[in-house]
Amino acid sequence: MTVGTELNAYLADWAAATRERAAVAATLAVIGEVAAELADLIGRGPLAGPLSTIVGDNFSGDAQKALDVRAHEMFVAALRQAPVAFVGSEEAVAPVSLNAGAPLAVAIDPLDGSSNIETNVSIGTIFAILPGLQTTAATFAQPGTAQRAAGFIIYGPQTALALTVGNGTQIFTLDRKTRRFVLTHAMVAIPEGQREYAINASNYRHWNAAVREYVDDLIAGETGPRGGDFNMRWIASLVAEAYRVLIRGGIFLYPRDQRPSYRAGRLRLVYEANPIAFLVEQAGGAATDGEHRILNLVPEALHSRTPLVFGSVDKVERVARYHEAPRSAVGQSPLFGKRGLFRV
Repeated sequence: MTVGTELNAYLADWAAATRERAAVAATLAVIGEVAAELADLIGRGPLAGPLSTIVGDNFSGDAQKALDVRAHEMFVAALRQAPVAFVGSEEAVAPVSLNAGAPLAVAIDPLDGSSNIETNVSIGTIFAILPGLQTTAATFAQPGTAQRAAGFIIYGPQTALALTVGNGTQIFTLDRKTRRFVLTHAMVAIPEGQREYAINASNYRHWNAAVREYVDDLIAGETGPRGGDFNMRWIASLVAEAYRVLIRGGIFLYPRDQRPSYRAGRLRLVYEANPIAFLVEQAGGAATDGEHRILNLVPEALHSRTPLVFGSVDKVERVARYHEAPRSAVGQSPLFGKRGLFRV
């Protein structure tokens, strides 16, 4: 497909091969329709009402805002018209049963980055499409390798849909005049060698030794073991961070740390890390929990958490090497010194 192709035409061409593909395409079309509606709502900001008002806490204790609930309700209602048996959402304790016997399930974070609603920073939706198995427990315990499609929508200055159906990563931009998504970036390839990283440095004191040492070496700049200066970015919106990495390269890190609620990581494996990992790998990058491939991890439950590191392969692999042999574990021998083999 070429740049300028509309989403529905892209899906129709891809879906012609099998019945399962046709079901996936129908589900993606529904998600795209809701995304266009949600983009209009978000674009109105305060004119659409108190979207950032905290209306309670979700099951895990996170503040739940009015737009979180609204987005969840919009996606669930629309997916009733798709071949979807179950929806597993961040905003619901348990999966929602829709169409018994339907072949697919959707795992979704209806509104990622909702802490940024009132600050006019990009927010989004993250989703994965999985085979629907006999039970919700089995369905949402599948590893990321089982995903049939995944993507995210970023509601920013442009509304864009990053999508993979296992044949590369494509980015579609919403044409606000026609309310249709149009292919603008075909077969995205994450650039390597970029000197940019994203991490919440305020958590430095809580990180493990490997992450601290990796970041220390970046901060040391051209006089340190990396021999060059690096820029740090942190938006606190996963979709915005992921979009930047897809377009511009670099690396994103959200590691586990020593705090009780962060020891298993903070992001959700099924509907945040897995879709992002699928997109990133299909764009030639890599995604791990710091050491292990995200898509190979088996979720314990719908809301299981994980650390997440993703970006260009060279950078993600380097983080894994720091975990294998942190300086604090091997000591300050000349081999691992300022220009040692490990750090180069």
